[in-house]
Amino acid sequence: MAVSEVPMTAAGVNGEHEKARADLGVRWHVAGVLQGKESIAEQHLRLQGFASFVPRGERTVRHARRLSKRISAYFPGYMFVAFDVTQQRWRSVNGTIGIRSLITQGDRPLPVPFGLVERFIALTGKDGLLDFSGGLLPGSSVRIVSGPFAELIGRLDRLDPTGRARVLISFMNGEIPVDLESRGLVGIA
Repeated sequence: MAVSEVPMTAAGVNGEHEKARADLGVRWHVAGVLQGKESIAEQHLRLQGFASFVPRGERTVRHARRLSKRISAYFPGYMFVAFDVTQQRWRSVNGTIGIRSLITQGDRPLPVPFGLVERFIALTGKDGLLDFSGGLLPGSSVRIVSGPFAELIGRLDRLDPTGRARVLISFMNGEIPVDLESRGLVGIA
């Protein structure tokens, strides 16, 4: 069964990133990519009928005393490719333009744990970038749902691209900054 015959759900920019269904034998695998060739590799894999996904994020680059933001692969040099090892000609992935090779164990491609790539796809916004904020905005009220500060309410001070958050908690006529994982926060309307 070819990947194109497997029911897929579109996600990401222009619906190019596809989610493979593991219950049909299609699993996500990791492929090493030549530096900066992620887009070319995605295009050529798509032409061969393989679903692929490259998590992307925005990063700040300093050049000639200027700071600029660029979109780049979240895991530079790697991408995810979905295929069924028993049904597809997966060895052709190694010969794809832009691909160094599949990550293997012995002579078989090593599958990614179930749910990992699907979670990255779910965290990908309409702009095609990973978004760990969960819809939280700085300045909004949040409830801490896990950890030693569970059930306290505070004000979100900032979020960083890695999913860390700083929450200001009111305590004894002042605000105390607490650094937490953003997944441990829930917005309050």
